[in-house]
This record gives sequence, structure tokens and C-alpha cells, in this order.
Amino acid sequence: MPKVIDGEQRRADIADAVLRLAARDGLPAVSLRSVAAESGLNIGSVRHYFDGQRDLMRFAMRSTIDRVTARLERRRGSLRPLSELTPDEAAAQLTDFLAELLPLDAPRRAEATVLVEFLVAARVDTDLTALAHEALHGTLALARRIVSALSLPAAGADLEAERLAALLDGLTFRSALQPEATTPQVCRDVLRAHLASLGISARPAAGA
Repeated sequence: MPKVIDGEQRRADIADAVLRLAARDGLPAVSLRSVAAESGLNIGSVRHYFDGQRDLMRFAMRSTIDRVTARLERRRGSLRPLSELTPDEAAAQLTDFLAELLPLDAPRRAEATVLVEFLVAARVDTDLTALAHEALHGTLALARRIVSALSLPAAGADLEAERLAALLDGLTFRSALQPEATTPQVCRDVLRAHLASLGISARPAAGA
């Protein structure tokens, strides 16, 4: 019998190859031919699933965003209400949760490196603009959810959400581009110090 090929799995495997190439060699190294070689497929197989390089890049960026989102959703389900935690415990829990966005291990470092590459490319590639906006807006939306769980004056909540999102983006960029300077421990220490400075309250988080 002919072998049954799972199209979605094949597309995911090709996306993985794009991420490995982009993380290792940068986006300029990504082509249909290089992705075929990286994934162990012939170029015709890659073309069967993707119309061209732009289609391939959009799918890879979409996959990266979806993976991070899914990981955060899984972690969110295990969060304890802030009302059950001391301020120090709450800061630690939120640090662990938000650290899922940061390049603290090899898989997350690859994701962050690729995402940085995509965001830079989106400045001139309109095919990636909407996805870049979604990625950056997603971080801000998450920051707003965190800030909404804290007892902060309403007038300052929006600004604090912007500050937290900027901190997460900044740590991601610095750690992805210069990991020897902005180490995983530095990322965690900076993030926890910032959360503690917000004055974690005992008010439970909405949806958390």
C-alpha cells in the first residue's frame, strides 16, 4: 500500500526546519532549497506544501507565535489565584509564567532568535507585517492581564502594562542577540525585581 502522508505534520516538520535554519544562520539562509535539505526532503516536496519562500516564511512565523501562545495557555491553567499567595510567592509565580516568553533555554532561545529575525524583516516585508503586529500586541495584551491582577491606580495601569511589555521585549531582544551578556539568570532577576516593584497584591487575577 502507498504510504499515507500526514500533510499537517509534514508542514510542521518543514516549519521546524525553517526555525532551525533561521536560528542558526539567519533568515537570509532560508530558501526552498536549504529548507528541503534541512528537513531531509526533496525540493518538490517542499513546493507541494508551500507556494514559495514568502509562503514558507509566513507559515514559520505563524507556527512560532502559535507555539508560544499554546505554551502560555498550558502554564496559565496551573496558576494559583494570587489571593492564595504571599507577595513574594506571587512575584515568583508571575516570573515563572512570563519567563515562558524569554529565551531561557535552547528551544525558547531558538524561538526568540527567529522571532527577532522575523520582526526585523517585517519592517520591509509587508507579508509579515500583520504577524509582527500580532506578536507584539500579544505581549502587550498579556502584560495588561498581569497588571489588571494587581492593585494599581487605574490611571497608571495602562502605563505599567506598557512598561512590562517593553521590559519583556527588551529582555528577549538582548538575550537573543547577546546571550553571553543577558543570561537566563539576569532575565529572571530583572523580571522578578520589576514585578516585585509593582507591589503585588492579594487580589486574584482575572482568569488566572
